[in-house]
Amino acid sequence: MRVLVSRIRLLHPLDRLAGGLLALGVLAVVTGLLPRDRAGEQLSRLGPLLVFLATVIVLAELAGRARVFDLVAARVARAGRGRYPLLFALCVGFASLTTITLNLDTTAVLLTPVMLALGTRVGIAALPLAMTTVWLANTASLLLPVSNLTNLLAADRVALSPTGLAAVMWLPQLAAIAVTALCLWVFYWRRGRRGADRYTPPAPPEVEDPVLLRICAAACAGFLLAILVVDVPLWAASLVAMAVVVAAYAVRSPGELRPSLVPWRLLVLVPGMFLVVETVNAHGMHELLVRALGTDGGLAGMLRTAGVGAALANVLNNLPAYVAGEAVVPAGNHDQLLALLIGVNAGSVVTPWGSLATLLWFERCRWQGTVIEVRRFALTGLVVAVAATAAATCALVLTV
Repeated sequence: MRVLVSRIRLLHPLDRLAGGLLALGVLAVVTGLLPRDRAGEQLSRLGPLLVFLATVIVLAELAGRARVFDLVAARVARAGRGRYPLLFALCVGFASLTTITLNLDTTAVLLTPVMLALGTRVGIAALPLAMTTVWLANTASLLLPVSNLTNLLAADRVALSPTGLAAVMWLPQLAAIAVTALCLWVFYWRRGRRGADRYTPPAPPEVEDPVLLRICAAACAGFLLAILVVDVPLWAASLVAMAVVVAAYAVRSPGELRPSLVPWRLLVLVPGMFLVVETVNAHGMHELLVRALGTDGGLAGMLRTAGVGAALANVLNNLPAYVAGEAVVPAGNHDQLLALLIGVNAGSVVTPWGSLATLLWFERCRWQGTVIEVRRFALTGLVVAVAATAAATCALVLTV
């Protein structure tokens, strides 16, 4: 027993959280607090999402090791030509594109260290780059099913293809990015906040294996093309793209293929959150949310739903907040459901646990030695959450 306790203490706090949530969920099923049919329904729905999550993160991690993201980041900085306003616009575009195409957790895990390392190389203050990454990892995750796990759930509920979801969410996404960019400039990038007035563009990064770089870049591009043009399940597209990259590494750099590439923590945490939230729903939270969300599909109702979703995401986490809210929204109220999606995605930037991507981002910043003042993070994040959620929800009215 002592050996088990000592091993648990050696685990990372997020690992202990993930294991604890899964243990609570399993306990709820075993004791009957959560009926087995409801648990089975949630887990069967979750299966394809977990396959997608695991494969896309392995794909992105290996692409990062091949220096795909380093190369793009260096080109972004060189394209800025030493001018901060231009660099700012390019960084916003880079972070947004990464989130939209490879999901917010990938942005938090891979883009954060790349941006911070870039800042060190060219003398750019770390905090503006870090905040650009974390805010846009959340607020730029509205457009495609691939951008966020909550989007996958919502697209399944409202029967929208990737292009169908994009056709509805393009204007809300633009609104959320625009508001986030404005807040980033005011709070972190304007003169007096960002450090020096100019920077020195970096030299291109050295690439050890150009062939591996091209294969990884092509696999990422092919994955994006597949989900936008070809009618294939997201998990299948990410699985094929990952298989191509893994095969390339097996031939050219087999030592990089380790079990640690698999995001085990996420694969434990996500089912645990689903089971725990479903248990709490079955014992009172559902009724509270029914009264909080209402059933109005008009603008006032959509703003109310988005606001409740944002608040719940910052209290719990955006994924369980969406799952709980989705169970309350009537099946035919697609507009209200999409407003809920906006709230839990764009509004989850106030607390460090508002989204898993934010938790991962905090860890990456700590490892890189970048100090994040939680009070300032929360206060500026509150402004972004309110403004981006409201702007995107109002834009949604124009596209539905």
